[in-house]
Amino acid sequence: MSSALKGPVTRRQFVTSSTAAIFASSLAGAVPLSQMSARDGGGGKSRVIIDTDPGVDDAFALLLAMRSPELKIEAITPVAGNVPLELTLPNALRMVEIASRTDIPVAAGAKGPLVRRLVTATYAHGENGLGGAAFPEPTTKPVSEPAAQVIVQIIRRYPGEVTLITIGPLTNIAAALAADSDLAGKVRGLVMMGGSLSGGNITPAAEFNIYVDPEAARMVFQSGIPITMVGLDVTRKTALTDDHVRQLSAGKSPVSQAAARIASKAIDHNRSQGFLVGPNMHDSLALAAFLDPSILTFENYYVDVEVNGELTAGQTLGYSPNRGDLRRTPEMQAKAESSMIIRGAAPTLAGTKISPVLRDEYVPNTRVALQLDSSRFFNLLIGRLSS
Repeated sequence: MSSALKGPVTRRQFVTSSTAAIFASSLAGAVPLSQMSARDGGGGKSRVIIDTDPGVDDAFALLLAMRSPELKIEAITPVAGNVPLELTLPNALRMVEIASRTDIPVAAGAKGPLVRRLVTATYAHGENGLGGAAFPEPTTKPVSEPAAQVIVQIIRRYPGEVTLITIGPLTNIAAALAADSDLAGKVRGLVMMGGSLSGGNITPAAEFNIYVDPEAARMVFQSGIPITMVGLDVTRKTALTDDHVRQLSAGKSPVSQAAARIASKAIDHNRSQGFLVGPNMHDSLALAAFLDPSILTFENYYVDVEVNGELTAGQTLGYSPNRGDLRRTPEMQAKAESSMIIRGAAPTLAGTKISPVLRDEYVPNTRVALQLDSSRFFNLLIGRLSS
């Protein structure tokens, strides 16, 4: 922590000073964001920032985004997650070169979580993050500003217009929120791949992206930004297959050929570990959910993140008066919603807290995806990458 912080330290000061130490702020050959070519978000296009930790499925999501004319990608902000930042950053740069979209600023983000040691997923994504698929070293350079600063700059430039599409740990977003107390109110929305209401994938409780930095995730969920959560409840239904590889291989574009190579290697990697199906396209589904929300069905929840549990840190808890098999009459349903409280753990005898109530009213903060039309998703994903 910076020695400049004297006396009692607020949570915001702690997060800001901690993240300053874990961000890559000085990169050889980097150029300022102001020197990147200007982009016009008009013409009905949606301005987005993609926060990512490539990652096999991240790579597919980035390629899908760059093949989607509806999007005006204002920046790509790699973060440590599936593999360290030393790999996620060049992997993101490789994707923009493959897609011939070097006009998109890429800004290096956090090297590690806010307060925890980094846990990676090389067991799932291979040592290079791309399932072992090898590509040349990128020649494109990232911008000189760190990711959190870039996020703040872009959102302040276009208040109310930018959607954050987050497909990695939420460290970069938390750092941006900590740096600018007014930022959350200027974000149009946030679509994340993260979380689960039906169990985890790195622990029985937690999904990987939230597990890596639960403190950052909790800051985001409690920020007031309108959130769409595309978690394991639906992404478990997106396994990549050999037929998908064949379709991608038949495409002639560099994007299609690169996706085919990554997919083939990723499927081989899964099989070498004894899995009967290919890897799931978790992150691509979050991107697709923004492009075409009709491929999913959603329900509103109040979602919070467990940060204290030794076994459950990173678990996303969804509160809703509609949970369970029993249904109420419309009148009683409205009453249940108006009277529901958000309850946490029972207070201990040794503590000073006397009530388990965390919030005295139910106010949904998240739209959670619960069902998926897998065929329509893959038609969108494979169709755009192979065209």
